[in-house]
Formats: sequence, structure tokens, C-alpha cells
Amino acid sequence: MILFYSKSFNLERSTSRSDIKNFVALPGNCQHASKGAPGQPVPDLWAAAVKTKTTLKIDTDMKKFLRLFSRRSLNEGESAARGGVAIRPDRLLYAVGDIHGRIDLLERLLPRIEADADGRAHDLVFVGDYVDRGDDSAAVLSRLQQLEDAAHVTCLSGNHEQMLLGFLDDPAKNGRRWLRNGGLQTLASFGVGGVHETAAPEQMEKASRALKDALGPLQAWLRARPLSFASGNVLVVHAGVDPDRPLDAQEDKTLLWGHPKFLSSVRTDGHWVVHGHTIHDAAAAVDGRIAVDTGAYATGRLTAAAIGETELTFLDTL
Repeated sequence: MILFYSKSFNLERSTSRSDIKNFVALPGNCQHASKGAPGQPVPDLWAAAVKTKTTLKIDTDMKKFLRLFSRRSLNEGESAARGGVAIRPDRLLYAVGDIHGRIDLLERLLPRIEADADGRAHDLVFVGDYVDRGDDSAAVLSRLQQLEDAAHVTCLSGNHEQMLLGFLDDPAKNGRRWLRNGGLQTLASFGVGGVHETAAPEQMEKASRALKDALGPLQAWLRARPLSFASGNVLVVHAGVDPDRPLDAQEDKTLLWGHPKFLSSVRTDGHWVVHGHTIHDAAAAVDGRIAVDTGAYATGRLTAAAIGETELTFLDTL
């Protein structure tokens, strides 16, 4: 679905859901167009815009509208309605989406998280995919390793970290796949060049050795990354889980690469799964899943879910 805005609407932090509904209910203010159907009024823009498949076309004033969504909260009642059970971590939990080499966005988001925590005890979890695609993977890894010196910080592994490690272990076998998926940018951030995705095995081996040297202690740190983090009835993973398996019996491959049923299944076990890996237009909480990958490397929006005992808030860098 595509939403077209034909009038501007000045939004403030105090703007309520009912304010927005009243606005879009007026003829001509907001229409949607779908294939084979004429534009029709959208009765509930709030509900429409949180759908992950929605594409938004906005004018300058309406950029504030997206910012409102990126920070909007779900109270306990809404959380239960969307996932069948309230979200209850052991303590305040922040889960940060896929960074992909964007050190600039990471440094922009961290102080926002600290300001939101406001001195409260909390956990800070990164869902993985720190490297590739963006230009500053080396800086991102160094910063995260530094952050994890604090007891409340956990950095999970993503499939892109696993591809990097696969390149170190068997560059001739794994090099082409990794380089095709952003590995070239990671190599460049560590000062390694002279290789491309169709390079000969000897060139792959040479680049792998150079990367090992450039990584230094970071290689051991990468290999030690956990695949999940649990707090109360919240599980944080990189990609997803198999809905047909208990959460404590998941395969590593599923946690890193996802499962075909994950995004289409409603959780009924009383748990919420926070994940990255799959890019969403905006962070969303629905059916027992909380999605925090908003395509930071391309969109400039790095998102963190702030998960409290009675409220879920999304913070981002836009």
C-alpha cells in the first residue's frame, strides 16, 4: 500500500492518535492507492503506517510524522493486544538494530539511549550485523568491543560476522559470498585491498591473512559473540527463531539466518522475540515479534527498542 499526503499536518510530541485519525478522516487530506483501485480515504493512518510493507511518500512537513512513529510508545494494553501477552523484561532493556558499518549513527544513538535511561539500571543489547555495506566496520567493531567492557552491554553475533569469520577460516570457499554481500567495504575499512569477489584463490588467501593481522584481538572477540540474550519473557536474537521449536532448543543457523515461518507466525508461548536481519520501513512490535532493523546503512535510521515492564518505545537517529 502507498499512502499519499495531499495536505500538510504539523505534528508535535503531544499529538494523539485521535488527532491524526480526525485529520485523515477529512476528505482530501490523505488517500491510499493500491493496484487496480482508485484512491480512497484511509480510516486509521496509525494502523496503516505501522504495517511493515507500507511505503510512505511524504512532503517536507510530514517528515515529522515518521519521527513521531519512530518514538511512539506501546502501553501494556496495546502490547497484549498485539502479541497476546504483555512485554516483561527483568529490567529496562535497549535492543539496537543492525549497524552495518555506520559508526556515525552508532555515536548518534548512544547518547539518546543514555538520556532515555536517565540513570536507571538497564541492559543494552546489539543484535549483530556490525560489519559490511557501510564504510566504517573497523571503527564499529572497536567501539562495540570497548562498550562491552561494561557489564550491562551484550553484543550478539549476526550472519555478517559469521560470513567474515568464514572468510578467515576458508577464504577460497567463502570469499565470494562474503565479498558480494558487503565484505569489500569491511576489508577497505581495515586497509585491506587487492581482492574482489571473482579473485583467484591465492588472492583470497592473501586478503584473509591481511585481515587477520588487521583484526588482531578483535578476531577472538568476534568468535566469542553469543547468539541470544534473554530477559524475563523477552529473547533477543539476530534473525529469528523457529516457531515450532522451544526457545531453548533453537539451531544456531536459525538464530543467525532466520526461519521461513518466523515473520508470519503469531507467538503463543508468552514470549517476545526481538530481532534484526530483515529490514523494516519502521520498527514494529506485533504478534510476539519486535523488529529493529531499519536499514541503517542505506536509510540513516539506526533504531533501538526501549523495552520497559509496561511500555515499549522506539528511539532512532532520524
